[in-house]
Amino acid sequence: MSLGFKGRHIISITDLMREEIDHILNVSSKMEEFSESSSEILKGKILATAFFEPSTRTKLSFESAMFKLGGHVIGFSDPQKVSVAKGECLADTIRTIANYADIIVLRHPKEGSAKLAAEVSPIPIINAGSGQQEHPTQALLDLYTIRSELGRIESLKIAMLGDLKYGRTTHSLAYALAKYPNIELFLVSHPMLRMQKEVSEKLKENGVKVKELETIDSVIKEIDVLYVTRVQEERFVDPAEFEKVRGTYRLDSRLIEKTKDKMIIMHPLPRLDEIQFDVDKTPKAVYFKQAKNGLLVRMALLSLLLTDKTT
Repeated sequence: MSLGFKGRHIISITDLMREEIDHILNVSSKMEEFSESSSEILKGKILATAFFEPSTRTKLSFESAMFKLGGHVIGFSDPQKVSVAKGECLADTIRTIANYADIIVLRHPKEGSAKLAAEVSPIPIINAGSGQQEHPTQALLDLYTIRSELGRIESLKIAMLGDLKYGRTTHSLAYALAKYPNIELFLVSHPMLRMQKEVSEKLKENGVKVKELETIDSVIKEIDVLYVTRVQEERFVDPAEFEKVRGTYRLDSRLIEKTKDKMIIMHPLPRLDEIQFDVDKTPKAVYFKQAKNGLLVRMALLSLLLTDKTT
């Protein structure tokens, strides 16, 4: 089945219809076979990684995905060692890289950077994190994890806990969940880290039941998914403000005992101290599976954007 993905940009999860998201998830499941071996689907194709911010999981999973599909990888993760350090603008950097690759994965600290890159690039751009705005491929792998673990995405009660203001992963996931019916979303955060009003209002407009809380206690027994995020120190202009919210939430195994038997705990990683290590031993902790699922989803995306093939 082809939905015309070849040559497209992936900038925002809101650009994708539910039918397209479901297709990406279905193709991702087919990639399980190649994740353990290899394929030649992308033989001769080149992926360029342009990472202006630190990354472990996103960068390595995209690189691994390309290698497993028979392609090659070029790129950088230290902007101080490329022409940006000489004052080159992002648009010129993207235009230049496009001469050497077939697709670009971009992570950048500034809002709107991925959109700008897409406007000037003759080859597909995948947004791997744009400022505080969005991280669409993380949302896709989050949806894939939820569906794999619980068998569905619709009609779930989901709590997001932690930094909802600066966490671009929570923004993208929330927008993605809004495409599915009967979603109840509990936004649990310190008052200084609440989800932006425009995001929560848009969710409500799309039929999501949204409730803002400061503690998880009142809903811990009824939720199906607990999505935890770290407080992102690098987003704070004033270090004193970060110290006010540091360590606000710490999830441990005692709290997990109160949850449903089939509830799952997710985290985009990296974590600091918001999930204690004793939680890792519980079957409800799926955040490392979540990281592995990132490989499958990114294999699916690269295959679709470069060839529109699914296997």
